Amino acid sequence: MVRLGNRMKALILVGGYGTRLRPLTLSAPKPLVEFANQAMVMHQIQALAKVGVSEVVLAVNYQPNTMRDFLAREQEKLGIKITTSQENEPMGTAGPIKLAEEHLNDGEPFFVLNSDVTCTFPFQQMLEFHKKAGAEGTLLVTKVEEPSAFGVVVYDADGRINRFVEKPKMFVGNRINAGIYLLSPSVFARIPLKPTSIEKEVFPAIAVDGNLFCMELDGFWADVGKPKDFITGTGAYLKHLRNVEPHRLRSGPEFFGNVLVDPSATIGLGCRIGPDVVIGPDCVVENGVCLKRVTMLPRSKVRSHSWVCDSIVGWDSVVGEWVRMESTSVLGEDVTIKSEVYLNGAVVLPHKSVGEDIPEPKIVM
Repeated sequence: MVRLGNRMKALILVGGYGTRLRPLTLSAPKPLVEFANQAMVMHQIQALAKVGVSEVVLAVNYQPNTMRDFLAREQEKLGIKITTSQENEPMGTAGPIKLAEEHLNDGEPFFVLNSDVTCTFPFQQMLEFHKKAGAEGTLLVTKVEEPSAFGVVVYDADGRINRFVEKPKMFVGNRINAGIYLLSPSVFARIPLKPTSIEKEVFPAIAVDGNLFCMELDGFWADVGKPKDFITGTGAYLKHLRNVEPHRLRSGPEFFGNVLVDPSATIGLGCRIGPDVVIGPDCVVENGVCLKRVTMLPRSKVRSHSWVCDSIVGWDSVVGEWVRMESTSVLGEDVTIKSEVYLNGAVVLPHKSVGEDIPEPKIVM
């Protein structure tokens, strides 16, 4: 086994405004939005800490003080140093790596992660693969059912990458970039200190030199940066949890499939909850509620006899009695849905009250 050195570091790309996950990101930076009852970025940081990474650098440019305050508390719990690298302008996906060179470049390979990706995080296996291949860069790739919607990675049997094909019209493969990399320090010389795309400018150049490899992910993967994908990714994560830590999931006559409930949440009588439901801290689910493929963020409430499916209920929001809510409806922070209202694909911005049916997808501003 290849041992991680005590200087191993990682960069998490958390820049950007999180526009795809609005209205939730109007109240919190995307990496701090709770996914399965934990800030998105903490799933990654905890996995990195488990394999001995000693310092995590976050490339930030949106709400940096909020990020720093949160991370200052968390780094003490994990015993891992967490620092930030401030972008004054959006730097793309490679620029932040160059900007953070002083933090990352100590002669060891380092991990780079997109902040809205979750998976089984095979960091130890990536390190062993990277060193055995003598790679300058190793990408994690994952299999998808519909490769024409993505950029496909084409590679040899040994994992050496030949080329990238963006949204192919003809089948060339079904493995895509999973947004997690292991890079050797020589990559810094390839990146200018300006907005740069690692996918379009840096990786193709390394591939031409024959030094770019990929490792196939064995396990689930999800990009949870959009509400629909957030909901789908929650289901994939809970299924994974069922396999590795089933004791964390709730069981009982009112629970169906995989359901994660914070111990501080309150659940009434006669409910039907599941599958793929996450109920956060201090949430309240009243009597006779039905929840399917739903995330309730902290302190939210669903009142009696409401039916909520394929939706996200934001922090401190209240869903009234006998409400029907479905089709990727998303409530921002502190939203009130009055009783007996129907929502079909409604996206409601923070601090709003809705008292009328929304039968077609709509943004409530």
